[in-house]
Amino acid sequence: MIAIDTNVLLRYLLKDDEAQAERARSVIECGERVLITDVVLAETVWTLAGRRYRASRTDLIDLVNKLLQDANLCFEDDEVVWSALQAFRRTEADFADALIVCKARKTVPAGDELSAVYTFDDTALQLPGTAEP
Repeated sequence: MIAIDTNVLLRYLLKDDEAQAERARSVIECGERVLITDVVLAETVWTLAGRRYRASRTDLIDLVNKLLQDANLCFEDDEVVWSALQAFRRTEADFADALIVCKARKTVPAGDELSAVYTFDDTALQLPGTAEP
């Protein structure tokens, strides 16, 4: 298994630098499974949604769905990514905020219960399990 950084995933997806896109493709399609960490996924979605690329929510939802369906790619926790994608789809919250909340719910040690994920972000407060401090 290998892991990739955000810039490698972005070059692979965007193909906006021909030489780097080809190098990214050769790494991602080398035959080894490729780990996409939560940070890489969140940075990728954030970058694509930003001023330079202006990807729509629909485009971002489609992209994350596509990545989840790629048998060569794996994530820290597919269920967390899937849950975050559904929360992102149902609310106005950013994908990163949805991922933070879903990851927190899943990461709480056995025997503990998550009371809330505290945030000042109004759109993140749309996510179940969030609260203002």
